[in-house]
Amino acid sequence: MSVPPTRSAPAPPPPPPETVPHLHRSLRRFDIMAMGVAAVISFDVLGQIASGGGEAVTWIAVIAAGFLLPYALVFAETGAAFPQEGGPYVWVKLAFGRTTAALTTLFYWVTNPVWLGGSLVFIAAESWDGFVSPLGSGTVADYTFKLLFIWAAILTAIVSLRRGKWITTAGAAAKVLALAVFSGTAVAYGVEHGFHGLDHASFAPTAVGFLGLVPVLLFAYVGFEAPNAAGDEMHDPQRDVPVSIGISGLIATCCYLLPVLAILSAAPAGQVTGIGGFMDAARLVFAVYGGWSGPLLTTAAVLFVFALLTQGSAWMIVSDRMQAMTAADGGFFSRGLGAFHARLGTPVRMNLLSGITATLFMVAAMHLASGDAAAVFGVVLTVAITTLLLSYLAIVPALIRLRLRRAEVPRPYEVPFGTRGFVVCASLVYAWIVLGSWVALFPGTLEHLVGLRYDFADTWGVSRATFETFTLGTVILLLAIGAAGLWGRRARD
Repeated sequence: MSVPPTRSAPAPPPPPPETVPHLHRSLRRFDIMAMGVAAVISFDVLGQIASGGGEAVTWIAVIAAGFLLPYALVFAETGAAFPQEGGPYVWVKLAFGRTTAALTTLFYWVTNPVWLGGSLVFIAAESWDGFVSPLGSGTVADYTFKLLFIWAAILTAIVSLRRGKWITTAGAAAKVLALAVFSGTAVAYGVEHGFHGLDHASFAPTAVGFLGLVPVLLFAYVGFEAPNAAGDEMHDPQRDVPVSIGISGLIATCCYLLPVLAILSAAPAGQVTGIGGFMDAARLVFAVYGGWSGPLLTTAAVLFVFALLTQGSAWMIVSDRMQAMTAADGGFFSRGLGAFHARLGTPVRMNLLSGITATLFMVAAMHLASGDAAAVFGVVLTVAITTLLLSYLAIVPALIRLRLRRAEVPRPYEVPFGTRGFVVCASLVYAWIVLGSWVALFPGTLEHLVGLRYDFADTWGVSRATFETFTLGTVILLLAIGAAGLWGRRARD
């Protein structure tokens, strides 16, 4: 008589790659949500999105439903099931091994010093120069402001998370307050002067508009999993992560949709630019305040710059932890880069490396396009978009593999319809990421494929050769650095 096989007990959740000393549980649900809002709501892309015209509003809504919703579902489940310090690095390592995880994390991490030293610092300097105090272009004052901006963001990442979280929380509050005040002021302006921008805006979707907006909109919506990089510093990640992702995702959608509508209602057609969109529109609508418009506009500009600064800080806090975990696990040059400070509980060495990287990229970007700030902003933002989206080409398949191969891991939250629902949602997210990555790396190619006219120099303000030097050149350089980091670590092991 055969004996039925005994069913093995469910395996416990996998441990982190390595126990990280000096960590303190500092993040509660509100803190996780605020960090997600501070990181994901990107002030610097509002003008870039609004420059797409009326159809930008349509595509914000479409991509929110078709991409953000399934994205939030799969990352909420995975973040609650695998809440270890390092977040996406741990997920990719468990699915595909250390080499793939190390390269993926490198792209995820480097996005942020590139973004801080390029997109964020340039739009902050442009706003300060135009609304607070003149800086000029390429002057000592310009360089000084940009260096102070970069290293202030790094400093807020270095301080202990118990204190640093309040800086990012203040930044999240500043963003929501500034966007709410701006949107309300735009309505008051429209009531008084008419909503002329909307009168001429076409909300009908087009293929040209879609291809132009899809990378920047995906970039605007990704990142809600970022707080998971500090998973071991959360009090109750299994319960708090899904709720935080859901709430911050809803807030982000509103904070893109309403201000873009407000910008389009106020700014004359064709005059919305990527680098000046938000503050230029604010200059127009604040006229309703009469003699108070000048001081209020200056205050708004300072608030705007502070929000940009804390946006960079939030990403430095989480991405530096991911890269530090990679280094500590032997995937990036020296394990010493993964050390967490005994008193602060932060990866100070990796924070400093991010600051140096951001500074070098800022100096390189200053020489791009002969100082044309708008062209610099657009190209550098695209570099950041490219590196971040490319990292998800490994992260999303890792989520699917973990769902299929590690189904025994307890999942406090599950995507509707179980494994099938998870795979469908993740596959949809992956299709969007592939499309966005291609368009970001090779703009204009899909337009030519379907017979649409595309003037590269007119669109970007630089030649294709200059553009690809920054985008493809950055990708190739990162692959070389990643390979060197892995080889150098193994050579010493």
